[in-house]
Amino acid sequence: MLIDPRRQSPADPSAAWPLYSAASAAAIDQQVIAAGTPGFELMQRAAKAAWQLLRQRWPKAERISVFCGGGNNGGDGLLLALLAQEAGKTVRLWITGDPSAYIGEAAEAWAAVQAAGLQPEAGEPELLDQDEVLVDALLGIGLQGEVRGRIKEWIEILNASSTPILALDTPSGLLVDEGAVAGCAVKAQLTLTFIVLKPGLFTGQGPAFAGRVFWADLSITQEQIEEEPLAWLQAREEGQKLLKPRQADGHKVSHGRLLIVAGQTGMGGAALLAAQAALRSGAGMVKLLTAADNVMPVLVSQPELLVEAWQQDPEALTEQLEENFRWADALLIGPGLGQGAVAQHLWETSWLFSGPCLVDADALNLCAAGVKPSAQLATDNWVITPHPGEAARLLGWSGAEIQKNRLQAVRLLALQTGAVSLLKGAGSCCQRPDEITGESYLPLICPFGNAGMGVAGMGDLLSGCIAALLAQGLHASQAAALGMRIHAQAGDKAAGDQPRGLLPSDLLPFLREGVN
Repeated sequence: MLIDPRRQSPADPSAAWPLYSAASAAAIDQQVIAAGTPGFELMQRAAKAAWQLLRQRWPKAERISVFCGGGNNGGDGLLLALLAQEAGKTVRLWITGDPSAYIGEAAEAWAAVQAAGLQPEAGEPELLDQDEVLVDALLGIGLQGEVRGRIKEWIEILNASSTPILALDTPSGLLVDEGAVAGCAVKAQLTLTFIVLKPGLFTGQGPAFAGRVFWADLSITQEQIEEEPLAWLQAREEGQKLLKPRQADGHKVSHGRLLIVAGQTGMGGAALLAAQAALRSGAGMVKLLTAADNVMPVLVSQPELLVEAWQQDPEALTEQLEENFRWADALLIGPGLGQGAVAQHLWETSWLFSGPCLVDADALNLCAAGVKPSAQLATDNWVITPHPGEAARLLGWSGAEIQKNRLQAVRLLALQTGAVSLLKGAGSCCQRPDEITGESYLPLICPFGNAGMGVAGMGDLLSGCIAALLAQGLHASQAAALGMRIHAQAGDKAAGDQPRGLLPSDLLPFLREGVN
């Protein structure tokens, strides 16, 4: 059965999909074989699933080139080429090495290809734009180190072609544990992964190289899998049951009061977007504490907001904050806050707030710069939402290191801050800190969202959405995960097939839809 995890749900619609490391996937493969399913039968199932997907996606394709490496991933490609030939297609088979060197199941696949009279092409791949589909079976999930030599050259040839590519198990060159590229990788339009889902297909560079991901379980059930997952993948309805129907006698106070501290002079847009998102995500009352210059523009733009200018005198500002803290059910601090003296005082004083809090943007930068809180407070009901640059400053890494190790980074962020951590970007990752309860929590990856969301203000919208869920009584881990999904799906609905030019405000109606 072919499964599209972005569009289909597990048996429990509110659950998530398990994601496994490359090592665990290999171990599962061996466990299934040891339990009595021959390896060559699994290879045949993989080839049949790939052929089924190819025909579904490109039903009129007649000319197909299949690129095979030397391992079992190449064996999958060999059998796919054989199925295509048997269906009467024009097939060109390209093999990087000496096919007589195949071993195990791949050798059986090569023998079947030989028996059918299908011969590999000689020389280097050419005339690929004359093909209608290219199949990437060069490298599998067991890749170690960077891609080099002839396979690297062939990957570059594949990527230079305008012909769409179907990758088997993973795009060659993509490391499936973290979503990093090993020097170079095939840029596929479609990836069919086998037996289990892998996290690197959905985060980091994975989405850009894997394209749309399908999964074929090869008739392996979850009961047969002994390995523990590395992470979880959000399903399209995951966590939705947390949003209970509104009570008939509900009112603005019972629906949650959110205080937003944001927006220095010239940065009122960030504060306004966060506040608008909070309103559309269901908060009953949203109050914005901001620079005086922002008050009138915000009220004109969104009259449903309560808006107050922050005091400049430190003592008066502290009193103002404490009064607002007593009013609020949840706090959001950071968007457009700046890093000046007032911003530092606001950030330091925010640690006096005893309720759930979301920390974003400049508040994170102040934290990374060493601005210390004026009080110590357990942060088990706090959320931080850094983008890769802010995460790099918090951890002392480079931005490139964050992107190559996103799962490790989000774990460390949660461990070091004690807060629920949401690392934004393609395939946003959410991690609940282990030490809070002594339990072991795995990161959650969001497969939704699109490149059109890479625009200023989109993160402010996410913060407002999550903070509104905090104000409505969800725990930090629940609010972060649910808000992450609702925000990303709103982006997909707002973008449609036109992601370029998408604005954060375009998502507001779809946030409302998502929380209902």
